[in-house]
Amino acid sequence: MPPEYPQQEDKALRAYQPHITVRAAGRLWQLSRAADLEQLWEAMTADSHDFEDERLPYWTELWPSSVALASWLHEHRHEIAGRNCLDLGCGLGLTAMVGQWLGARVLAVDYEKEALRFAARNATLNGVSQPLWAVMDWRSPAVQAGSMHRIWGGDIMYEKRFVMPVLRFLGHALAPGGAAWVAEPGRSVYDTFLHALQSGGWQGRRVYAQKVEALYAQPVPVTVQVWEIRRV
Repeated sequence: MPPEYPQQEDKALRAYQPHITVRAAGRLWQLSRAADLEQLWEAMTADSHDFEDERLPYWTELWPSSVALASWLHEHRHEIAGRNCLDLGCGLGLTAMVGQWLGARVLAVDYEKEALRFAARNATLNGVSQPLWAVMDWRSPAVQAGSMHRIWGGDIMYEKRFVMPVLRFLGHALAPGGAAWVAEPGRSVYDTFLHALQSGGWQGRRVYAQKVEALYAQPVPVTVQVWEIRRV
């Protein structure tokens, strides 16, 4: 029997729940995630000697940037239908599923294998053909050079040290004439990102902004911006 999901997706959660429903790209999406966030967190940080801070289970949350990015993909579905696209840091799989549903051939990658297990489950729950899920570290690209027409990611750079590895990955994976779409909620790290674009042979322009009601109750919505990045 499938899990029961909240029916009122517009009501903010008061506490973490393992099954959530969100409206994005013109339809409702059901998302399954780790049942106990605290237990997951403790399990991943148990061995402090080997633990890397980028392995914190951020993937188990649904971030406002993913919702806005899904809307952008829906508006620009003619640019991705039938094309090779890559979802960078796919997490629970929302934007990967949206892209696949809109006709793109999506390769969805994440640093954590556990994230991909839930993402694949979510594709099944939502009746979407499975994207190609792959464990990958963007510092060690495992995709053919110049093979992706579009690359997208939601809130993937939350520390300055991620900026240059992401740009190097885009330089490796984007096809000639291709573009990347990066959604961000106004974090200060994106000032570093925009400066790095200008000095690294890229051009970036803000193409979309959306106020997104946060998954959890808070005073104001989150304003998310989508940037389009291309080689100069």
